[in-house]
Amino acid sequence: MPILTLLVVLAIIAVAGYVLGRRRAMASADGDMRKLHSLPSYYGYNAALTGLVPAALVLAVWTIAQPMVLQNNVSDMITTEVADDGALSLIMSDVRRLADGLDTAVAQGALTPAEAANMTAEGTDVRGTLADVGVALGSEVSQDVLGAAQAYRAGSATGNLIKTVLVLLIAIGGTAFALMKTTATFRARNTVERGVMAVLIAAASIAILTTIGIVLSLVFNTVEFFRLYPAMDFFFGTTWQPSFSGRGGASELGLLPLLWGTLYISFVALLVAVPIGLFAAIYLSEYAGPRVRAFAKPMLEVLAGIPTIVYGLFALLVVGPMLKDVFGGDGALGVAWMTGDRSVITAGLVMGIMLIPFVSSLSDDIINAVPQSMRDGSLGLGATPSETIRQVVLPAALPGIVGAILLAASRAIGETMIVVLGAGAAGRLDLNPFEAMTTVTAKIVSQLTGDSDFSSPEALVAFALGMSLFVITLGLNVFALFIVRKYREQYE
Repeated sequence: MPILTLLVVLAIIAVAGYVLGRRRAMASADGDMRKLHSLPSYYGYNAALTGLVPAALVLAVWTIAQPMVLQNNVSDMITTEVADDGALSLIMSDVRRLADGLDTAVAQGALTPAEAANMTAEGTDVRGTLADVGVALGSEVSQDVLGAAQAYRAGSATGNLIKTVLVLLIAIGGTAFALMKTTATFRARNTVERGVMAVLIAAASIAILTTIGIVLSLVFNTVEFFRLYPAMDFFFGTTWQPSFSGRGGASELGLLPLLWGTLYISFVALLVAVPIGLFAAIYLSEYAGPRVRAFAKPMLEVLAGIPTIVYGLFALLVVGPMLKDVFGGDGALGVAWMTGDRSVITAGLVMGIMLIPFVSSLSDDIINAVPQSMRDGSLGLGATPSETIRQVVLPAALPGIVGAILLAASRAIGETMIVVLGAGAAGRLDLNPFEAMTTVTAKIVSQLTGDSDFSSPEALVAFALGMSLFVITLGLNVFALFIVRKYREQYE
């Protein structure tokens, strides 16, 4: 049974449990609600949640674990020699894609279930058969891969059947158990509130567990990278020249050029976004009338909804050539500061435009949250509106404004597409903003793109770059929190 259908069935069982639980509670009290410990709805919620929550939990865990277990089982069927775990991972990706293709072919009637289960690579054009149903395979299919895909498909079908039966039994059994406990004296409200509290705690824990998972995935691969490449050369190296096997000599994987490009481009972007965004927020919150505000703020926030690839194309096709026409050798100023369309200033300007709504919208909300009594008191003492804004409103809103700037800075540090299209791919240490540079995020993408050998330093360095960026961002957050707390004490 498909997951969506199974979720619908679970919802139906939960609704039925709610109705039956409520009716059973009223029946146990002879129709007099005053004899019940809790409101009738709590008995219904208890029956619904007792069946729904455990079943949904089992469904989620099973759905996540089943592909891992199947992959581990069928990986032993791959007799082709593989160089490392990364190559095996690529082969298993082909196995899953082929298994999905066989399912599609059976669903569309191109193959019968028996033909899909007994197909051989030698006697059948597997690629051509699956291409007829819209499934494209990148390479020829070996018998090992096909056999593994067939085993994966069979195991998946069996696992899905067991999962469906088990989930439905848990849902029905939980609902029946709750109905058996439903009496007039049953403390349904207490039980439901404890259950809801547990669900809320679990939801709040997801963010923490996700962060832990991300950090651990970075840490393990970073440790593996430093086993293959010296840490001192990585952190203090001034040259970025990766060279994969077969493409040249030894690689030089220095972090400093990438870190410099990241901070330089982010600094230029903040120079554009912070003044414009902050001034726009002050105007919208303190000076603009209702009609202007109702029009200007949504138009400003439209910038946040534009995809970053569009900003990147704008930087590449419009801003870069425009700056080259001014600062290039044949430009209007007659200076040869800029030799290409891609540069730090190109990416920084466009990224700054993208960050304006992050600064302006948050700052606007924060400034509006300053109590009106503070403005009235300042004006009552004879201060002008501009003096009130400078000396009262902005200092009171400073912690929130720092948070808005921090959010914009984090967004700038993590941006990729604008950098790739607007700043270039050269890792260099240079103060000239008209030269092409690159950032940490851009190189993370490039190092993991293509058929990389995931046991090589050139691929594992992406995780070390990600870990370094994570530590830097964490440090910025801690510093900003310290600044916010220091200034907030003056206004509490």
